[in-house]
Amino acid sequence: MTLTYRLACVAALALLAGCSDDSRPGPAAPAANPVPAASAASAANPAALAGDAGSYVIGPGDQLRVFVYDAPQLSIDVPVRPDGRISTPLVPEIAAAGKTPRQLSQDLTERLKEFIKEPNVTVIVSSFVGPLNRQIRVIGEAAEPQAISYRDHITVLDVMIMTKGLTRYAAGNRAVIVRRNGDKQESIRVRLSDLLKDGDINQNVELQPGDTLIIPQSWF
Repeated sequence: MTLTYRLACVAALALLAGCSDDSRPGPAAPAANPVPAASAASAANPAALAGDAGSYVIGPGDQLRVFVYDAPQLSIDVPVRPDGRISTPLVPEIAAAGKTPRQLSQDLTERLKEFIKEPNVTVIVSSFVGPLNRQIRVIGEAAEPQAISYRDHITVLDVMIMTKGLTRYAAGNRAVIVRRNGDKQESIRVRLSDLLKDGDINQNVELQPGDTLIIPQSWF
């Protein structure tokens, strides 16, 4: 065997070894961080984490319609009592005030499971006053003094329309809005007679939840 032949064999073996090393697969890429099941579900359905924020809150004096699907004998129109509770067939006592209609529906559903299979309950507020801290009270010499459910941007003029205006004995220009700010109480003078009779729109104050409008009697 000649020296040239031996060198050719060595070169061939080196070439084959190099090809073998290049063909080996590289290290596997690290796996992506797994997404927790709860997070994935939340991303797919953001509403699953949403609560009842912004929903109407039931208060004493509200009129509710409780509808139990496929059970007309259990469906009823019922007022919320001053103690904040209602009475329905099979559920004689349950707290309603401070809950949203959805929350009350869920509570009634749980209570009715003791008596019927898979109850489906819906609560509808047919007329409303709202919780006490969301009411505006009008007292004194209004034609129809009453508590009014607060609504966004309600004004003194809106309230006077609802209460049918002033009595003949009212001292409208001495009316006062009493407003509580935490532990402090604020009094805001409002000239109702100027607003109602003269159209002084500067007296059309925007009210806040919990305000009390006091209309005194005129002095004779």
